[in-house]
Amino acid sequence: MQHQGGMGSQGNCVCVSCGAVKGHQPGKPCKDERCPKCGKVMVREGSEHHLLYLKKQEEKGKKA
Repeated sequence: MQHQGGMGSQGNCVCVSCGAVKGHQPGKPCKDERCPKCGKVMVREGSEHHLLYLKKQEEKGKKA
């Protein structure tokens, strides 16, 4: 059995540029999706990239 490395079929894709949220389509990685609002690449909600973005935003807020 081959491991796909995905996060399952549930969840959302998130735009870290404008914050738009779009339902994840099974079989299509969020990194292949474009934001419906601004056209930027989206990331999977809860993914390593999304969590790093949230951490960065939190640190920015503490500095302000």
